[in-house]
Amino acid sequence: MSELQQTTATISHAPAHEEAEPSFLGLNPGGWVALAMLFVFAILIWKKVPGAIAGALDSKIALIRDQLAEAEALRKEAEGLKAEYEAKSKSADKDRAALLERAKHEAQEIVAKAKTDAEVLIERRTRMAEDKIAAEERTAVEQLRASAADAAAKATARLIAERHDAGTDAKLVDQAIREIASR
Repeated sequence: MSELQQTTATISHAPAHEEAEPSFLGLNPGGWVALAMLFVFAILIWKKVPGAIAGALDSKIALIRDQLAEAEALRKEAEGLKAEYEAKSKSADKDRAALLERAKHEAQEIVAKAKTDAEVLIERRTRMAEDKIAAEERTAVEQLRASAADAAAKATARLIAERHDAGTDAKLVDQAIREIASR
């Protein structure tokens, strides 16, 4: 059933006489409630409550606007920092690549220098060894010559001793004296 039908049914079953609503100074309870509401609204307007509420709302709106502006500024600053760090990151990648390339180049130079130094050292050590061998050979040859000369002198002395006797020695001494005196 609809609401209208229920109301009509209630009215048709109502008793024939209606009860009177209580009233005071000609106002029923609904009127008094309305009067009280008007009185409360008048006090609120007189105390400037709507202005205070509007002021509070305005200050809250201003605070929210300030916070939004600050958030926007922080967002822009964060975007700037992000861009700066991205640029630094790219720069660091380039620097890292350049540093790596420079390190490889320096390593190649060090290896080349080490090879050159090793070759020079080997050549110098080889030359020193050859010089030492040549010196040893000269010493050996000189010792061999000295030994040969000594052996020859001994052999000559023995041959002279075997072939010459005291008479031959006297003749040689006399001949040497004559040669010295004739001079």
